[in-house]
Amino acid sequence: MCGIVGYIGSGECRDILMNGLKRLEYRGYDSAGIAMLGADRKLEIVRCQGKLMGLECKLDGHPMAGSVGIAHTRWATHGRPSEENAHPHRSGPFALVHNGIIENYAILKEELQAKGITFSSQTDTEVIVRLLDFERQRSKSYAEAVRNTIRQLKGSYAVVIVNEDEPDQLVAARKESPLILGLTDDSFLLASDVPAILPYTRKVVYLNDEEIVFLSRDGYRIESLQDGSERFPEPKIVDWNPVMAEKAGYKHFMLKEIYEQPRAVIDTFRSVVDLESKSIRFPELNLDAEALKKIRKVCLVACGTSYHAALVSKYMIEALCRVPVEVDLASEFRSRDPVLDESVLLVVISQSGETADTRAALKEGIDKGAQCRAIVNVVGSSIARLAAGVIYTHAGPEIGVASTKAFTTQLTALYLLALYWATEAGKLPADLAARYVQDLVELPGKMEKILADTEKVSLWARKYMHYKDFLYLARGPLYPIALEGALKLKEISYIHAEGYAAGEMKHGPIALIDEDMPVMVLLKHGPLYEKMISNIQEVKARDGQILALIEKNPDEIVGSAENQFVIPESSEWLSPVLFSVPLQLFAYHVAVLRGTDVDQPRNLAKSVTVE
Repeated sequence: MCGIVGYIGSGECRDILMNGLKRLEYRGYDSAGIAMLGADRKLEIVRCQGKLMGLECKLDGHPMAGSVGIAHTRWATHGRPSEENAHPHRSGPFALVHNGIIENYAILKEELQAKGITFSSQTDTEVIVRLLDFERQRSKSYAEAVRNTIRQLKGSYAVVIVNEDEPDQLVAARKESPLILGLTDDSFLLASDVPAILPYTRKVVYLNDEEIVFLSRDGYRIESLQDGSERFPEPKIVDWNPVMAEKAGYKHFMLKEIYEQPRAVIDTFRSVVDLESKSIRFPELNLDAEALKKIRKVCLVACGTSYHAALVSKYMIEALCRVPVEVDLASEFRSRDPVLDESVLLVVISQSGETADTRAALKEGIDKGAQCRAIVNVVGSSIARLAAGVIYTHAGPEIGVASTKAFTTQLTALYLLALYWATEAGKLPADLAARYVQDLVELPGKMEKILADTEKVSLWARKYMHYKDFLYLARGPLYPIALEGALKLKEISYIHAEGYAAGEMKHGPIALIDEDMPVMVLLKHGPLYEKMISNIQEVKARDGQILALIEKNPDEIVGSAENQFVIPESSEWLSPVLFSVPLQLFAYHVAVLRGTDVDQPRNLAKSVTVE
């Protein structure tokens, strides 16, 4: 989750770049850097490990001036936090900053090394700039070299490039990582998010995936990477309110955050996954193999949506790590006087890192001597500081009260924890662990596929918006997703909805089923599929209306095709992430149609900081 700022214009840009970095500091925490073309049109680069304050101190002793530059804050992905791994990276006349993850960087690096090119860092970003330098020597123009380079990249990226040989240009490209263009009367700015440029302009252009933008002091040109065609977008005027501006053209924060999920998932795993070795590293977790082997029980504690993420991970951890797992609501945890000692791993989960009940549960664990860790989204939050180790979810700011990207990134973090544990403890063969890592790498693309084809979900919302009750049914790891889907519907649309384990339907809920009770069912092909089909037949026999999220091809037994939404195939442990997305969208569209306040539903707060 890195922050990018770029500038080209008539003024001095050092302060503009640094101010932009400060506004994006939440996107990167362990290093920062700046590159500028000076009056002599030569590149100057200053980088520093640590917070932005360290870079500022370094710049005080290294005066820089110029009207073209790029800057970056970094959260370590490939390569440990260090000055060598900090951005910008340089090769020949080029300096480059990058946000995203290059999935094929190891292959590209090997090919370049075979040609005699050497590397000075462990980052995937350096591969891009070295490849660009190589392509420069065999391309007809700078623009062609950039296109040839970008077309070879697989994965997600937002890149901005400065070039000594073309000192009056700034070039940028993006795919699945945010990058916006800001326009002023005498300059252009590039940034990962609107707050970085708000002090200078509110006129912006949102770059699309697989586009390249060429900037000069006189204008800009946006091209498609695929066919070179130009796009002439009308600039958008954003409100001066920084919070409102962050909607980026979406009607609600919740919708924006739903669509940010593929990026958020990438940001969560790319900081801990080594794609070259398909291994996972968790230095901030402070749990090595020896410590993991001593753990006899896991307690997962959370509230609301985070609690549902914990329920999913119970299945994963018990299956992969073979350790018993208890899941508690934080508000109930202390009242039962839990049995805790040094053989117990207590993991608390909180988006804000400030949830009062969750923080109290953590203190209970610390007092009783448990191994206490946290999964949070906010660096430096109370819970992050209290815990002996932490996993950050890197969802970025989530403003909508109904959690979306925080939930799916929590599922991602818990998946990573289970894989790390099973591998470190010797309970998961390396080849199988590598396959599970690859499944995770492919997950954002499958999420994008769902988000690209949601017309059926919006039609469901129109059809069922007036119903007063809903039932959500699932089995296994999808059962907590049924709970989460029901929670989303009731918290923003104010429709009563309940999630149930499908096997429990005959123990009460079946009495409610009739033609006025829509039933959302979640089906994944596997050992529980036939049991779910039996549950569906029982609903249909009582005239219940079926809405089905189903993996693979539609099944006539389930119901009519218009009431089925196909989910891409994935592993048992990652399917919960995919099934969550259409449930979020269904709740959103129902709420919009009913005219409720989607982002700030009544009686709810984003973070519950009092008990």
